[in-house]
Amino acid sequence: MFAVIKTGGKQYKVSEGDTLVIEKLSAAAGDTVTFDQVLMIGEGAGVTVGAPVVAGAAVTAEVKGEVRGPKLITRKKRQRQTYRRTIGHRQDLMEVTITGISADGAAKPKAARKKAAPKADAPEGATEA
Repeated sequence: MFAVIKTGGKQYKVSEGDTLVIEKLSAAAGDTVTFDQVLMIGEGAGVTVGAPVVAGAAVTAEVKGEVRGPKLITRKKRQRQTYRRTIGHRQDLMEVTITGISADGAAKPKAARKKAAPKADAPEGATEA
């Protein structure tokens, strides 16, 4: 299953398990974020296109951490004026891993952990040797 989501003014085609580098969001490492602006969702030949978004669809992702983009250098110069400026910029980005795609907005339940069975108590008459 795949989906096309919109975040940070850009569109991304994602599948479950994909890792993306997107514009920075207000979330910490380890948090789960939900993208509700799903523009298209599909599986195999069946594709649903939203107008402009697919109603009820959601994509969940886990935040891996923050990263910095490449350094961009901007230089300014005015002809015959002894005016030169150099400015550098690095964009703050966020790395996320897609954990689930849902067409109806419901999150996938996490795998249930089995609880350990309580230990059987020793019979009252038995003593440890």
